[in-house]
Amino acid sequence: MAPNPKKVLRDILEDLRDADFQKFRVELLERKDGVKTSQVEGKGFLDVADVMVSVYTEKKVLLVADEILREIRCVDAAAELAKAAKTAGFPYQGAASGEGGAPTEAAAVKREGEHFVDRHREELIQRATNIAPILDGLLQKKVILQETYDQVLRLQTTQSQMREIFICLRAGDECKDIFLSILQEKERFLIKDLI
Repeated sequence: MAPNPKKVLRDILEDLRDADFQKFRVELLERKDGVKTSQVEGKGFLDVADVMVSVYTEKKVLLVADEILREIRCVDAAAELAKAAKTAGFPYQGAASGEGGAPTEAAAVKREGEHFVDRHREELIQRATNIAPILDGLLQKKVILQETYDQVLRLQTTQSQMREIFICLRAGDECKDIFLSILQEKERFLIKDLI
């Protein structure tokens, strides 16, 4: 039987050290986008994978897992996740997949292979407030679809909205370049402070 996203996720979570798995669960809960404490607290990797698939769907669960693994500094596990997803034939382009668009002018803010928006992800999530105009720009530039636009706007906090935007940016550097150019216009003082 061919592996599905849940199986790939289970295998990755199973291989995490206990301390890293605990960090993964904590970070999952801190996202505050649908996973409840009672669903994952004290649970093993099988239960956590099941909960994640039910909350994020098979289509997005690997992207969310990649994001969390990178946040807790488990980059090897994130790379393994990308490799397993690619091997299984899933349309997945997490940050570890190494795939991206052609560089554009905004890519000049790359340093040592890491894009500006990746390097400043945490600050952007915490400090960006102009979400609706950012979404308008991403929709106009066809980085996101109308469905994603509506879904992001329904989220309660700006932090949750920005996290969801970052999931969409996993498609590659070209999307990140467009996002950065929009941020430079809509959140220019924040970007100036981060540069």
